[in-house]
Amino acid sequence: MTAVLEASLAIPTAPLRTAVPFVIRAERASDVPAREALLDACFGDNRHERTCQRLRDGRAPATGLALSAVRDGQLIGTLRLWHVSAGGRDALMLGPLAVDRDARGRGVGAALMDEALAIAEARGHGAVILLGDAPYYARHGFTAEKTADLQLPGPFERERLLGRELTTGALDGAFGMIVATGAAERKPRRGRKATPVSCAA
Repeated sequence: MTAVLEASLAIPTAPLRTAVPFVIRAERASDVPAREALLDACFGDNRHERTCQRLRDGRAPATGLALSAVRDGQLIGTLRLWHVSAGGRDALMLGPLAVDRDARGRGVGAALMDEALAIAEARGHGAVILLGDAPYYARHGFTAEKTADLQLPGPFERERLLGRELTTGALDGAFGMIVATGAAERKPRRGRKATPVSCAA
């Protein structure tokens, strides 16, 4: 079956072959309760204490780069990217990426990654940085080649700090602390709490 990828940004994308139909689109305000429940299921109650969360606290994601994967009206995946300065180089920080456990192995995470990277490149961003498992993210072009001299504002595993240039040379000479540079986040309205869902990292 074919899943139509939508970014709601007039950026053309190709159909994705997958066993279960789903849609990737721009995140909506109505997705927030389900997104938060999914992230809790994925990363636990202490997810707000993680080092990368310090770069996201109080910040809005980069324009057009908060994506949702939806199947039969239900959120099954989420991915957001954030503005940072990577040792003085403008970049995006990717994360968190979360996929519902029942959608595991269906290409949802890969589709979210591919769509986000395509949108970031089309919007002129030079590089994307993340903290994650190198074997998984290597398939999307991420390496530790140009992140060795970068630091995060808290404890992290060096081999998990990865980068991908969307523009050649965008991370050349990147050195020092990765700091948040995005706009302040607007406070969402209080809504009904979503039922927690399960997840795959």
